[in-house]
Amino acid sequence: MKRKLLFIYNPKAGKAKIKSKLADILDVFAKSGFETTICPTQFKGDAEQIMEKRSADYELIVCSGGDGTLDETVTGMFKSGLRTPLGYIPAGSTNDFAGSLALPKSMVRAAETIVSGKNFPCDVGTFNEDVFVYIAAFGLFTEVSYETDQEAKNLLGHMAYVLEGMKRLSSIKSFPMRVSYEDKIIVENFIFGMVTNSISVGGFKNITGKNVQLDDGVFEVTLIKQPKNAIELNNIMVSLVNHDIDTDLMYCFRTSSIAFESPEPVAWTLDGENGGSHKSVHIHNICRGMDIRVK
Repeated sequence: MKRKLLFIYNPKAGKAKIKSKLADILDVFAKSGFETTICPTQFKGDAEQIMEKRSADYELIVCSGGDGTLDETVTGMFKSGLRTPLGYIPAGSTNDFAGSLALPKSMVRAAETIVSGKNFPCDVGTFNEDVFVYIAAFGLFTEVSYETDQEAKNLLGHMAYVLEGMKRLSSIKSFPMRVSYEDKIIVENFIFGMVTNSISVGGFKNITGKNVQLDDGVFEVTLIKQPKNAIELNNIMVSLVNHDIDTDLMYCFRTSSIAFESPEPVAWTLDGENGGSHKSVHIHNICRGMDIRVK
């Protein structure tokens, strides 16, 4: 009996280039002895629903799209209670997580890696009742990824995020937060914060710190304080560009669990998608919580 594979893909991700590669990808799966069920997503949240309702008979799940499609697939997997090895064929605008895993940029080569590679037990994050794969963030630029329209993403890639964010620098909002982790408490006004398990964010490598491991049970946390003047703001931007994130204007640390409390609801983004607005956020690292296929 042939092994069963469920293939979920977003036909609109990136430049919709999967349309020209679909036959070759399916051929890779067939030559490896898989009977493939194909599910092109029809709307936002579709991948999550497909995963949550899937049969336990599938030996392998493969998703293709951007980081948002990956996020939906993993969220649906956790809701289903079935832990199945996951293959990822990156087809989005930035594909931060794929870069962190050193997955091939070629879609066909990525498919070959899935069928011939090995399982890598990777950390996953919980965000209140939700799940995220590699980043939860608030503040400056966090609305950019889900407010930048798809055509701009397709045309400009990660530069679309930067250009959209640049429009907002004249009206930067700060967020009073009480942050607690381990035995420490920080009370500060922040313009940006991110909890990550990734080597790159928004297409920029090494912005999350050095020696990042995706299976160590801890997140990298970066919190940027409210600048007092234009000079401090400029220093923050220079630090981010130069990957020098350990400055007096930022908090940078690692932790497996962290909580954020704010007097007003704060908008968050999870893996580049809208994560809702919250006064209270609890984030926890599930060490090696999912198996993803790598070289």
